[in-house]
Amino acid sequence: MAQTTPNHTQTVAGWAAHDTSGEITPYTFKRRENRDTDVTIEILYCGICHTDLHQAKNDWGITTYPIVPGHEITGIITKVGKKVENFKVGDRAGIGCLAASCLDCEFCKSSQENYCDQLQFTYNGVFWDGSITYGGYSKMIVADYRYVVHVPESLPMDAAAPLLCAGITVFTPLKDHNLIESPRKKIGVVGLGGLGHVAVKFGKAFGHHVTVISTSPSKEKEARERLGADGFIVSSNPKQMEVCIYLNALLS
Repeated sequence: MAQTTPNHTQTVAGWAAHDTSGEITPYTFKRRENRDTDVTIEILYCGICHTDLHQAKNDWGITTYPIVPGHEITGIITKVGKKVENFKVGDRAGIGCLAASCLDCEFCKSSQENYCDQLQFTYNGVFWDGSITYGGYSKMIVADYRYVVHVPESLPMDAAAPLLCAGITVFTPLKDHNLIESPRKKIGVVGLGGLGHVAVKFGKAFGHHVTVISTSPSKEKEARERLGADGFIVSSNPKQMEVCIYLNALLS
């Protein structure tokens, strides 16, 4: 897309990190006006992804300060552009980590926009007009409607927010390996951190036998009782791993 002149006139209150300490403090900044293909969203919830911490502290050496993190965003649409389709004022909506891509390459046309050469991120990215993007730790956001999703009425907005990053991260491999509507299979989830929690829930929701593989024996109770895991293997326990390998060999 051709670069345009920034039209940032909307004053927004948010929270930003200003240096590698990662400390988040109140910050006022400007957002662009709603374009023909944009929706404006009043932000109600925004999850905390570990990526936000890495970016705030410049752990990867790519942070542009000040940085407003947040890419697990849910809220209510307050304005729609004249070319926006399937969204209206008042809709419940969500935004993940992608803010823009070319929409014309082989990756964009196969729902793999994350591989697009022109990919732009919800925050700490450079938008088409040359401006730095700011994320969801703020009162509102303007986004291209093609990167916005509907949040069902039956799904609480706070619970929906993490699905826009952690959720899609573990949902995608399940979908790619045909485990969404397949007969019951045995799935192993390595690690019971934030992603692992969601992966176990998805696996059980799709009717599979789910085993958690973790370095922390203390997480077994949570895995089984809270999340419904069918099995638990401590990866630092050689005997448990030997049994796991043996059983897999018998089943293969």
